[in-house]
Amino acid sequence: MGRAYQNRKDSMAKTAGMKTKVYSKYGKEIYVIAKNGGPDPDTNLSLKRIIEKSKKDQVPTHVIERAIEKASGAGGEDYSHARYEGFGPGGCMVIVDCLTDNTNRTHMEVRQAFLKNGAKLGAPGSAAHMFDHLAILAFKGEDDEAVLEALMMADVDVTDIENEDGVITVFAPHTEFYKAKTALAEAMPDVELDVEEITFVPQTEAPITGEDVAVFEKFLDMLNDCDDVQDVYHNGQVEEA
Repeated sequence: MGRAYQNRKDSMAKTAGMKTKVYSKYGKEIYVIAKNGGPDPDTNLSLKRIIEKSKKDQVPTHVIERAIEKASGAGGEDYSHARYEGFGPGGCMVIVDCLTDNTNRTHMEVRQAFLKNGAKLGAPGSAAHMFDHLAILAFKGEDDEAVLEALMMADVDVTDIENEDGVITVFAPHTEFYKAKTALAEAMPDVELDVEEITFVPQTEAPITGEDVAVFEKFLDMLNDCDDVQDVYHNGQVEEA
């Protein structure tokens, strides 16, 4: 699959610019997960994962705690998940994941980002079928065969494993995230995960060249500037001039 997968996800931390916007997006996701699955990360594994992820992105503890406390109370906002798929500049495929309390507003903002950049919204499933929904765990190491053996002994369904430049990357179905993480921790107690996430990995790449490069970057900026957008996934590969 190649480590290029890391360039296929335009995370909020990379493009939002202001830290407050990053904190807001994490806070919203923590709130929704805690409200739906309970405020205890020991019993709500999705909450545990997003808390760990937010801490890696240097979200302050008070932001995390406030979101959980808010979810534990009565009332509060009623957010829902919304996913948009389509075709971006240069013919790339795009998945836009949102959390919204106003689907009409979110649809309009996402649609404008597509329309103003020569992109086209598609029907549900029009792009997702060209991505694999995977758990990805990456860490420094050399012996990928020993890692694979440890995962297989723990009955983890491994999709792929790579060893490039002293970094071992494990790809597994997204449902195997915690099983794989636990197996690695038990087999290698000292391992420090540099990447631990569930993401969409494109099956193919779409080269972005020439005038499409600037349009593509503007397109991504418009999407990530939308407060309701949590993540943008694409298979675009900007080619250096």
